Amino acid sequence: MNTQKTVRQEAGTVGSNPVRLDEEKARQVIEALNADLADAYVLYHQLHKHHWNVEGAEFLDIHVFLQEAYEEVEEAADEIAERLQALGGVPHASMDALSEAATVEPEDEDVYDIRTSLANDLEMYGDVIESYREHIELAEGLGDHATAQMLREQLEHLEDHAHHFDHYLEDDSLVTEAALE
Repeated sequence: MNTQKTVRQEAGTVGSNPVRLDEEKARQVIEALNADLADAYVLYHQLHKHHWNVEGAEFLDIHVFLQEAYEEVEEAADEIAERLQALGGVPHASMDALSEAATVEPEDEDVYDIRTSLANDLEMYGDVIESYREHIELAEGLGDHATAQMLREQLEHLEDHAHHFDHYLEDDSLVTEAALE
């Protein structure tokens, strides 16, 4: 590791921003976005864990679906971090900072059956969706319409995935009981 340190901006500070959002308003949006960023990484890791551990008759479909889901969450996280920086903030990047800022609780390290795993994912999606709705209102109320729009677009994807998780958890299946024995 390089021993020479030149800090350009300290974590937790708000610098000037080219979008001309007042510093105090920017600070509030940055705090909300850093929570969204942290939640995204918790969700990303949980989805990835389930992608690695899925087994059973519907393995391939769920494996592929979970990969699409975590890749989309990762893209959203990147977009959030870039918006944070545009607002003059410093996106959380260390595991400690992300863990501290997260508002969602990750599943533990154990491996569960896929139904339990997907139910845990759906629960986390619901929590993230609720947080996004609050942060959209916050951004709108502070006049940061671009952040609100970005979060709205991401919210559509989150809700779509939550809908798919809900369908995976339905009782109806083409897999017969005999096939499971």
